[in-house]
Parts: sequence; C-alpha cells; structure tokens
Amino acid sequence: MSESPSYPFEVAPLLEAAREATGLADFGDVRFEEGLASLCKTLDSTAGLDERGRRSNWKRLLRLLATRLRVEAAFKAHPEIREREIKRPMFLTGLPRTGTSATFNMLGMDPAARPLLLWEGTFPEPLDGLEEGADDPRHIAMRETFAKMRERNPDFTKIHFADADTPEECVIPMAITFENVHQGIEVLMDPYASFFRSRDLRPQYLYYRDLLKMVDWQRPGERWLLKSPAHLWAMDAIVEIFPDCCVVLTHRDPVEAIASYCSMMDTLLQTQGCSPQPGLGETVLDFCATSLERGYAVRDQSDPGRFIDIRFADFMEDAMGVMGRIYDHFELPFTSAARSGMEAHSSSNPRGKHGAHEYDLDRYGLSEAAVRDRLAWYIDRFDLA
Repeated sequence: MSESPSYPFEVAPLLEAAREATGLADFGDVRFEEGLASLCKTLDSTAGLDERGRRSNWKRLLRLLATRLRVEAAFKAHPEIREREIKRPMFLTGLPRTGTSATFNMLGMDPAARPLLLWEGTFPEPLDGLEEGADDPRHIAMRETFAKMRERNPDFTKIHFADADTPEECVIPMAITFENVHQGIEVLMDPYASFFRSRDLRPQYLYYRDLLKMVDWQRPGERWLLKSPAHLWAMDAIVEIFPDCCVVLTHRDPVEAIASYCSMMDTLLQTQGCSPQPGLGETVLDFCATSLERGYAVRDQSDPGRFIDIRFADFMEDAMGVMGRIYDHFELPFTSAARSGMEAHSSSNPRGKHGAHEYDLDRYGLSEAAVRDRLAWYIDRFDLA
C-alpha cells in the first residue's frame, strides 16, 4: 500500500492537528497516548486500509482527540460537574447479538430511565453559547448524517439500526480514552488487540463516570440506563466504581450470536475500508469467549443481588414478563407509565423491522461444534443448546 503522508497515523501529528482544530492544548492525563499509539500502528498496518479508509479513520481519531480537548476544557470551566453523583445505574451486557439492544431499548421506555443517546455520547461536552432550551446544532447535524448513512449502507442497518436519538452503547464516549473496544474491529487486530486485553480498565471507567456526570449536568435524569457487551471485560471495574449498580446479563445460543457478530464485524471492516482479516471467525470466537470468562469470574465472586440473567428466547416469547422480572429483582417500581411505554414500543418495533440479517458460521471458518466446544460451560449454565 502506498504511503499517505497527508493522513499520518502518528501520535504527535494527530495531537497537533487536534490542538489546531480546537485552539485548545490540554488533553488531561497523558495515559491515553499509549492506546492512541497502539491504535495508530494497527490502523497503519494490520487493518490494510484503502485510501478512503485511511482518510476516514484518521479523521475519526482527530475528532476523538478534539472531543477530548473540549471535554477537558469543560471540566476546567465547570469543576462542579465532577461533584455530581451517578446513583444506582443499570448496566446491560452480554455477548454481542444476544438481545442487549432490544432489552435496552425497551427498558428505556420507562420515564424514570435515563438512557445514553447516540448523539450525546458522541458529543458529551457542553456547547458554549447554546441558549437554554435550544436544540444543539450537533444534534441536528447528526440526525441528518445518520439518515444519509442508512441510505448508503442498508445492509448494516439490517444488523444494527442507529440514529442520533437511539439509546446507544457506552463505548462511544469511552472512545476518547483510547483504551476501549472502539468500533469493535480494532480489538480484533494486533497490536491493539493485545494492548486492550492487557490493560487495567479501572482508569477508563473512572473517566467514563466523569463523562456521565458531564452529560447528567446538562440533561439530568432519574436513573442511568447503560449498555455495552464490552462491559463484560470490565465487570470488576463496574462493581467497584458503581457500588450500587444493577447489572442485566443477556444470553442467546452462542452459535447464532457468534455467527451474527462475525457478519457484523465483517460488514464494519468493509465499511471502514479495511482489508479482509484472515481468521476472523476464530478471532471473534476467542474474543467473545474470553469476555464471558472474565465477566463471570467477577460475577460469581460478587453479590448475586446485583445481577440478573435474561435469555433472548424468553425475551422474544414474553418481553413484558422479562421486564417484570428485572424490576422485581432490583426492587424498582414498575409504573403504569413504564408498562404502557414498553408495550407501545414492542408493538411498533417487531423483530426484523429494518430488514432480515442473514449470516452463517461456515463463511467465517467456524463450525457449530467449535463454538459449542469452546462455550460448553456457558451453554450448559443457561440452557442455551
């Protein structure tokens, strides 16, 4: 691949470009630079980016760095942000493609829930000069951008529908730490994959808690509702940093979940201009299996009252019954407003609303036997065969 000096994946030029773009200089704790360096190496070599991919990914890193600069500036201007409390947040996690989004979206229909929305996770920092009650122009622009993206890439929309106002994953604001899963493809490629697995994730989650406080300071809610399969990797950090948290774990036959996730990652690789990654299926299987092993090692040593397990099959059969189980387990008031909102959402959002997502394991060099062998303990524990 020819060099592209106008888009160098190097730490110093990226930092300087972000400073020039924002007029700001303080990135906060320099810990993030190690992850940025590893990510740059991965995107510069392993990812095999085409010219479009180099350009778009370089601009993505620049945007994240500029956001980090503005976030740090906001913390300096408003030290009271860090004094806020995040009380009894609910975290949803589990293997990717196990119903986390469907469960998350339904729980978000409770007026007492405060889900993190895509646009505010992308822009957690306040916009200077915005009048009270006025719609943030970044919010408006993002709605228009995602409408165009859905038109250009309908295949990915079938896999995962996203809009500026949809509840979305915590990994979006956490990306400015440069030690999270980012889009999901980065942690499947070395050297970033090895860097991520070896990282102590507690500092990242401490910073994330401050980012939640920043969003809460602007648009407060009663009870935060948060979601990401990546939280399995950091269960120890979550129960330590959010000691009153509630954790919902979703489960599905891993043969279906792994096949669907392989398809999702393959589509993302193509969308981002990456070259085909050999052994994608084996890499995805190992990543998912290891995340479960790490997450349950913590869960099984923690207060069981903090956790509840939800099977995707049960959710599909009786979603409202599953909602009732969650509220009962965590002793939350299941109000009539919450029930009616969830029922309306369920009626208007049938499975496959945005198109059918088709996938199979063979395409990615995996067999059902390989998946079931690696995750036999998980299948047996939750009766997923």
